[in-house]
Amino acid sequence: MSWIRVWVHIVFTTKNTQKLLANDTRQTIFDHIKENAGRKDIKLINIGGYLEHIHCLVLLNKDQSISQLVRLIKGESSHWINKNKLVKGKFNWQDDYWAVSVSESHVSALNKYINQQEEHHRNKSFVEELDEFMKKYGWQYVKE
Repeated sequence: MSWIRVWVHIVFTTKNTQKLLANDTRQTIFDHIKENAGRKDIKLINIGGYLEHIHCLVLLNKDQSISQLVRLIKGESSHWINKNKLVKGKFNWQDDYWAVSVSESHVSALNKYINQQEEHHRNKSFVEELDEFMKKYGWQYVKE
């Protein structure tokens, strides 16, 4: 019997980081993504975000890859958002995403961070924070 416990923090943005995820719309989208993830055997532990981005905390199972999960979450949700006309015009997620493994000891702090996105980004924009992370950790954009 396999035992897998791999926590992954995934972040993705709206196309061109457009601020399309208004308060009422954002929660509706989060709820739908959670429900859809459950139907696809994706262990989405937490979801949160702000006007132009979403954070997901996922627990991988033995048959899943990060790229597969992101494709399933983003593809279905953008289709659903457009079908239900939740934003003006055509909605798309940015092609890129950010993903990093998370130590078991950091899961609680990450959950708190995800849950406080709205408050957190009142003081610092998503783009400012992303630039900070890129510099602090030496991250680079990866083109697939």
